[in-house]
Amino acid sequence: MANVVKISVRHLVEYVYRSGSIESGFQTASSMTEGTRIHQLIQKSYREHDEKEVFVEAEIPYEDFVVRVDGRCDGLLKDGETITIDEIKSTVHSLDAVLEDSHPVHWAQAIFYGYIYASDHDLAEVTIQLTYVQVKTQEQKQFRRVMTFAEMESFVYKVIKDYAAFLKVKLKHKVNRNETCKTLEFPFETYREGQRKLAGAVYKTIADKKTLFARASTGIGKTISTIFPTVKAIGEGKLEKMFYLTAKTITRTAAEEAFRLLIENGLDIHVLTITAKDKICFQEETICTSESCPFADGFYDRINGAVIDILKHENMMNRSVIELYARKHRVCPFEFSIELAYAVDAVICDYNYIFDPRVSLKRLMEDQKKKTAILVDEAHNLVDRAREMYSAEINKSNFLQLKRDFQNNSIGTAAKAINDRLLQVKKSEEYLRKGLDEELVELLETFIMEAEIELVRNDHDLLLDTYFSAQNFVKIAKLYNERFITYIDVQKSEVKLKLFCLDPSEQILKMGKGFRARVFFSATLTPADYYRDLLGGQSDDYVISIPSPFARENAEVIIQPLSTRYRDRENTLMPMVHFFKDVLDKTKGNFLIFFPSYQYMRNAYEQFVEKYPDINTIMQDGGMSEVEREEFLAAFDSEREERLVGFAVLGGIFSEGVDLKGDRLQGVIVVGVGMPQIGLERNIIKDYFQSIGKNGFDYAYVYPGMNKVLQAGGRLIRSDSDTGVIALVDDRFLQRKYQGLLPWEWQHYRVVDK
Repeated sequence: MANVVKISVRHLVEYVYRSGSIESGFQTASSMTEGTRIHQLIQKSYREHDEKEVFVEAEIPYEDFVVRVDGRCDGLLKDGETITIDEIKSTVHSLDAVLEDSHPVHWAQAIFYGYIYASDHDLAEVTIQLTYVQVKTQEQKQFRRVMTFAEMESFVYKVIKDYAAFLKVKLKHKVNRNETCKTLEFPFETYREGQRKLAGAVYKTIADKKTLFARASTGIGKTISTIFPTVKAIGEGKLEKMFYLTAKTITRTAAEEAFRLLIENGLDIHVLTITAKDKICFQEETICTSESCPFADGFYDRINGAVIDILKHENMMNRSVIELYARKHRVCPFEFSIELAYAVDAVICDYNYIFDPRVSLKRLMEDQKKKTAILVDEAHNLVDRAREMYSAEINKSNFLQLKRDFQNNSIGTAAKAINDRLLQVKKSEEYLRKGLDEELVELLETFIMEAEIELVRNDHDLLLDTYFSAQNFVKIAKLYNERFITYIDVQKSEVKLKLFCLDPSEQILKMGKGFRARVFFSATLTPADYYRDLLGGQSDDYVISIPSPFARENAEVIIQPLSTRYRDRENTLMPMVHFFKDVLDKTKGNFLIFFPSYQYMRNAYEQFVEKYPDINTIMQDGGMSEVEREEFLAAFDSEREERLVGFAVLGGIFSEGVDLKGDRLQGVIVVGVGMPQIGLERNIIKDYFQSIGKNGFDYAYVYPGMNKVLQAGGRLIRSDSDTGVIALVDDRFLQRKYQGLLPWEWQHYRVVDK
């Protein structure tokens, strides 16, 4: 049976005909939104017997495969025996700049539709029409070509031939990938206790097209236990692709190592790690224009060759490999990664590439999603990250400055209207609102359109920044419902208006829909109901909880019931520092001490160093680079002659995903119950959940805080040979509520005297 490859007409012709530089797209993001309005406007002028949004599809055989294409043509115009295919394109540019041959992609798309329709209806010829519309003035410009069926067929097969170079590489790899997925064996001699159970649950979730919430204790080997069964599902034809989503760079490394191990054991798979644009950019300033960056200039002329080259020669496409090929082919490394994300079998990336509506991989079509699984590592982090993704804000000062910068100009007028509206909001003194300000959204849409026209002509940093903020605000406004609230923060003359997502569950569920399977896993999905609620869980989802595979005696757990509440910190600081020394005196080796804030950490550090200057210490800094982070962790060497005590922050880069195995770490001390600082947003969250029948204080403060505690403690026992001390400093750890949140393996604690 021939291989059948499905692709939309638009993506096929874009692959073959796109050219030029990264900034050379015809449509900007907001004109895509405007485009819907423009399409409808043009389609209203069609006659009664004309058709609009006509779905077409065809199977086109080529060599030993079949390309199944489909699409929706904007207009099918009928004038007697004459059939015209109308393709409508909107633009913020002047139509003077649009010539007949300006956009070969547009012609190619319309010709494809003409070919499919003519083939289905035995037509000898079709008129191909491009209708360009200027968004602001609604001025129109049309180009027409009459093409015979033979001309269209010849054109279509040339496009397929050009696409075939990429397709042959993909299909050849797929055969070998599937074979090696089938024969691949688990890369260790035996499964750890609990590993087989987790792997089985992941495989069943994929087979049954379900969602899984898995709490699997630290040290079980969650990464390989989720990746391996997903690879096996690819081999059995249940999947074509997987996304391994993480919140932190360090957990991405663990996923890369797991894939590398499987590749060493015979797996042929293409694995991509997406690195953030600002980290991987080759230029000193991230300015994506042909004038400013040679890797953006002519990007689309070279990208197809770069993709084919790397797919032919590499399995692991991490940052260093991407950079190597990006320099070789002179393409932007970040955009190169995004192109590869659609071509590879496995993508390791941040949550936002799937869940953020402003960043997500838009070209991942529904039929591709049906063959894709998403594995969400450290899923507890997604709650607060999702709140950020689905929130947006604007500042009055930006619009006031733009009003001044663009006097007697349509941008100045649009900015003034928004500035005036925010002044009205300020005067109303209604700083917490349940509804959406529809008038403000309309003003922002007008501003966005004016800004796009200006930004095509001129650079203006503040205008660009404000344009993106306004765009984000309008996008989030479309999601706004009873799970959001609008709040206004007034500081002197500044007014910040924020659309704040209180409960991200609905949006997480929506963005995850369409994928074959979704696996949310973490060592700390506790309490289970809280995380299922906020991560979009449904009643028929699978849930599994796997206890620690290691003997609980491996960790000695101590509770020191000193108060770490803000009001008591000064009085309990010295007794706490003495306690640190007592614990250190009884246990050899390196320690990490975690604090709820940088200030508290610094105060304790200064007292500790002053009191015990002979003990080697190291302290986390707020703005550490990746190199400094690696140096911090490397200092915890099991071979060092003298112990090291590290001071770090709860919920920070060293309290999650860090793997200090064996003698590199002998103890963890956690100060406080990790409660987020009391503030406006947390209190708004508390009040919201209280109003819908939940314990608002627990949802806003207790559960997120204790998660940080459990993550920090989890740094200690990473393998069955690890032993050490976990010390918890706070009298609240003895309260029933907090006791109920401690894992079973910590509940053999002893309490020390104050």
